Amino acid sequence: MWKTRQAQIILAMSATDYIIDSALVLLVLLQLKERTLTTKALVRPLIIVAIAVANYLHGFPTQGNDIELIAVIGAIGTVIGVASGVAVKMRRGEHGEVLARAGTSSAIFWVLGMGSRFAFAVWAASAAGSHSIGQFSAQHSITSAEAWTVALLAMAVCEVASRSLVMAARRERMMTAALALA
Repeated sequence: MWKTRQAQIILAMSATDYIIDSALVLLVLLQLKERTLTTKALVRPLIIVAIAVANYLHGFPTQGNDIELIAVIGAIGTVIGVASGVAVKMRRGEHGEVLARAGTSSAIFWVLGMGSRFAFAVWAASAAGSHSIGQFSAQHSITSAEAWTVALLAMAVCEVASRSLVMAARRERMMTAALALA
């Protein structure tokens, strides 16, 4: 039963789903070039992940250890997002604006988080992956494929939100410090 449901979820990924996943992975390319860190730049990934939430979230499983799975996977996303946000290179520009550029470390963390979810989806669609996930789920009281979907979605939301919050806080500190000096 579990295997069939998981295969249906993975095989039902539409072109829109692949576009959303790809957009989140490729978003880091926009950040490789140093640019002014605007509110728009901080909000853009949040909008993309909100679209993913609207597309993927169809329920919130609460039986067995589903909530624990969601919390642990979400915490992993938070750690990756914070690491990525801290690793962004920031400096003050000529006119007092905050400039930001995703360096190698930041890009690696971002792609690690976003890419791992996509790789998991592909692996889960395979016979070996579906079998392994089914066994793990049965052994750890994970009740459905929906729990995995929500957990991976929580990971993405936590990664994007924590990275954006870290970068916004760093930008605010830099702007406040500049005002204090003026």
